[in-house]
Amino acid sequence: MAFLKHIPVMYVMSTNSIAGAPEAFAKLEDALKDLRGRKFYGTYHPKTRIYRACVALRDVDDPKYYGLEAWVIPGGRYAKLKFGPWKDRIDEIGPACDALAEEHEGRVDESRPTIEFYRSEKELIFYLPIK
Repeated sequence: MAFLKHIPVMYVMSTNSIAGAPEAFAKLEDALKDLRGRKFYGTYHPKTRIYRACVALRDVDDPKYYGLEAWVIPGGRYAKLKFGPWKDRIDEIGPACDALAEEHEGRVDESRPTIEFYRSEKELIFYLPIK
């Protein structure tokens, strides 16, 4: 279990739910130009099917300057699952996340999205919201 604070972000919303995640991240990265030192997140809300490619806001960031929207990833209690190296295991991520949801059946907070934290190119942390 983990407790996350609210995370202010800038984002690009996918036009095709989870399937559009790579395109959303490509647009986000193009808007930023310099990715060094940035923290990247993906969020998915199963009820609305909305996927957002996100980057944590820095004090000096102005989302309008980048042509991006601002939002806050909701904090709270989350079950946590680590993947590494995730780029070589993309096909395993969905089933592993589904298994985590089954493990916490009845405790999942459906009012908040799931969160992917891209800690590095080798480590991905998946967070499942828990009541």
